[in-house]
Amino acid sequence: MALLFNGGLKKGSGIISSIVKERKMLNLKPVKKIVFKFDPFDDGCLTVRKFMWHFNIRTVLKTNPLCSVKTEIVCDRSEPVVDVSLANGESVLFKTRNLNELELFQLFNKHITTLAPKEEANATEVKTKTATAGKKGKKK
Repeated sequence: MALLFNGGLKKGSGIISSIVKERKMLNLKPVKKIVFKFDPFDDGCLTVRKFMWHFNIRTVLKTNPLCSVKTEIVCDRSEPVVDVSLANGESVLFKTRNLNELELFQLFNKHITTLAPKEEANATEVKTKTATAGKKGKKK
């Protein structure tokens, strides 16, 4: 006996759409340098590798073209970490062994993205040519 199909297929509001939503909020303006450090033979490195992949997307990199993104691959069974150096001289270290990708995005947005300066809407109006300024004198 087969199950009947009731309804259409739609994109669920699961973890992937939550990750995409968090990624759209990323802002690297207060960041000077990001270092992803992990051991590929460690069980917990998959979260850092997936998180690192999102930082190579063009829209994220455009938020701060001067931000340096580095990867350190070590073979000493150390804990996977993300070290963020801020422009004001401070440093934030995310230890990611027991975090999933969504939690890492939420922590990054909570502690780093909130430091970005607020963008103000430009209140300057676009000046257009007036009717008299755009016309040249008539030739006689």
